Amino acid sequence: MGVVDGATGEIRSAQIFVAVLGASNYTYAEATWSQGLPDWISSHVRTFEFFGGVTQLLVPDNLKSAVSKADRYAPEVNTTYAELARHYGTTVLPTRPRKPKDKAKVEVAVQVVERWILARLRHHTFFCLSELNTAIRQLLQEMNARPLQRQKVSRWDLFETLDRPALRPLPSTPYEYAQWKKAKVSIDYHIEFNRRLYSVPHALVGEVVELRITATLITVLHRGKQVALHQRHGSGRFSTQPHHMPESHRRHSEWSHQSFLSWARKIGPATHTVVRHQLENRPHPEHGYRACLGILHQVRHYGN
Repeated sequence: MGVVDGATGEIRSAQIFVAVLGASNYTYAEATWSQGLPDWISSHVRTFEFFGGVTQLLVPDNLKSAVSKADRYAPEVNTTYAELARHYGTTVLPTRPRKPKDKAKVEVAVQVVERWILARLRHHTFFCLSELNTAIRQLLQEMNARPLQRQKVSRWDLFETLDRPALRPLPSTPYEYAQWKKAKVSIDYHIEFNRRLYSVPHALVGEVVELRITATLITVLHRGKQVALHQRHGSGRFSTQPHHMPESHRRHSEWSHQSFLSWARKIGPATHTVVRHQLENRPHPEHGYRACLGILHQVRHYGN
């Protein structure tokens, strides 16, 4: 299906996501921009909401958003997709490669959606994805309510009788899309994502960690255990948590340009002059912190 950009007149192709329940053939369909992982996951969340519950199994095709590595006996499910399944209490059972019978049910559903919905919309013009999905949803309801020729009952009737009672309840909150990546902890005990640096415990320098990235948070895991949690968006390039620092760095972080000057002023004018010189005659004030801490140590040891 094509969607027209109202500003440029360019026609952009939309993908059609289709899901069907096994016993009743009750069907869900929507338009998305791609088969990429974010769209794939979001479509599943809306599918569960449409059905009002969760199936015991998910049987996807072998697209990359579902299966990282296809295998007839032990397929490797995409990490984010597997996490979605755990959130909803279901299991992913991908179809076997080159085994069309494994997905016969959804193949028929796709054909029905093409005939009953897409064919009836092909002469309509849509200017945004939500407009197209509103039209799809209206025809989808008609399709599910239409009596089946052989059974004299509708998909909706069969859904109410067969599938709805077998669905598991929805969780209290929908799944929030999370991206997963691996990163190596740098010598400065930070990992990098999108040109921003996030701290982890300094003992993990040189280790490979996993990042779970949502719209708002970055969770860092090491061997399956959470070791750090950061707000994804913030000011500055560094997000450093004091308890991740080595003790020597932590002592430095407790001081600032003004705090050193304020402390020195209380000691006396000579100390203030020396400290100010250390801070102002370096490329960066932080370069003088070590010398200032040395002066502080001397004062504490010998007194004012």
